[in-house]
Formats: sequence, structure tokens, C-alpha cells
Amino acid sequence: MNARTEPAAAEPDATATARPPLARELLLVAGLFLVYKLGRRLAVGHTADAFHNAHRVWDLERAVHLPDETSVQSALLHGDLLVHLANTYYATVHFPATLAFLVWLYVRRPAHYVWARRVLAAVTAAALVLPFTFPLAPPRMLAGTGLLDTARIYGPSVYGPPAGDHLSNQFAAMPSLHFGWALMVAVGLMAATRSRLRPLWLLHPLVTLLVIVGTANHYWVDALAAAVMLGAALAVVRAPRHPSGTAGGAPRLPAQRGPVLAGAGR
Repeated sequence: MNARTEPAAAEPDATATARPPLARELLLVAGLFLVYKLGRRLAVGHTADAFHNAHRVWDLERAVHLPDETSVQSALLHGDLLVHLANTYYATVHFPATLAFLVWLYVRRPAHYVWARRVLAAVTAAALVLPFTFPLAPPRMLAGTGLLDTARIYGPSVYGPPAGDHLSNQFAAMPSLHFGWALMVAVGLMAATRSRLRPLWLLHPLVTLLVIVGTANHYWVDALAAAVMLGAALAVVRAPRHPSGTAGGAPRLPAQRGPVLAGAGR
């Protein structure tokens, strides 16, 4: 037997990803937010179609027996404080929570950061197409539903009168990127952490869903469309390994550190 010892090759760590250059990432993330805002502004001028589609969406939801949005709003209207908190959540949590999510991943989980940034970019790009092809007035504008514009009545509001609002396109309700981004924050943090309590991150998209519906800014199907887009992006953009060292549920075998007998058994 001709045996000799050779050092075993170190197994590459699939989770070891170099942190992307900060300046480049700041530009990319800022560009993502800018495209989000400006892209929706380009799809203005479809008011008649937006209201026609709104009636179609409302009738579809009733035809398939989805819960009435008015039931969620009625729960919020039991007290001024509750509805004010919902309006505040809608106005102030969306962007900061997503930005904090990306910053934390960049610092602590670079591989997951790159993955999450790509997924968010894909969802946002896809979402910008719908306002051109399917403009949609939000339920707060739809007469005959019994819904109130809670932000206008109770405050705070992020929108002005639609005709004079030059900062946003209020007829781009579908999909709800409020919900889509919130769901990605929860999915991303669940994928990047190991705590047994990480399913609690799902409270963020759940609260966001109740807020966007209860404040009459979105229909149920707006959130459903965002979830479908996110699912498609997650299926295309491959996630990195879990920090525990598993991928796809299969345990990663530890690298062999001792010497290897080369030529043994020959």
C-alpha cells in the first residue's frame, strides 16, 4: 500500500460573500427609490380607466367572496387613536423599514443583502408596468363603497388632491408595494436569521396589509398581486445559504480538517 498524507482541501463557505462597495450600493438603492417614485409618475393621465378598473376590481372581490374592505375600516374607526396610528403607519413605516432592512443585511449578512436588493429591484421594476397597463383608483376614491379617506379626515395624509398631486400617482394602486416590500422584509429576515422567533417578522406584512386595506388605500387584490410578483422574483433570484449552514433544508457536512491518506486502498 502506497500511502502518504496530504492536506485536505478546504471546503468553500457558500455564505462568505464580500460586502459590495458602499458608494455603489448607496447609488443603487437611491436609484431604486427614485425609479419607484418617478416611474409611477409617468403613468398619469388615465383617470377614466382607473375608475373603470376600480369598479371591476370591487365587483370581482365581491364575486369571489373576499372580505369586504369596509369591515377592516370599521374596526379602525372604533377610536380616533387607532385610525390615526394606522394612517401614521402607512405614511411613515414603508420606506424607513425597508431601508433599515437593507442596511442591516449589508452590515451583517452581505450575501443576503445582494439577494434581497435584487429581489426588491425585480419586484419594483415589474410593479411599474401595471400603472401603464392597468391604472387603478384606490378604494378611498370609489363612490358607493361606504369607505372613508381616513388619512384626509383623521390625518396624517401623504397625498394631496389627485389633480394637484405632482409627487405621486394616486391611480397606481395595483400592486401594493407597501405590502410587497413589507413581505420581502419579513421573508429576508427569516432567511437571514436563526432565531426560533423569526416567524414573528411576518407581523410586519400582516399589519401592513390591515393598514393599507383599513385606510382604503388598497384593495385585497393589490396585496395579492404584489405577493405573486414577489413569489416570481424569489423563484428566479436564488437565495444564499442559511446562516446555519444549510441550503434547501439539507445539512452541510463539515469540512475535513485532518490529513488524508493519499493512495490508500490502491
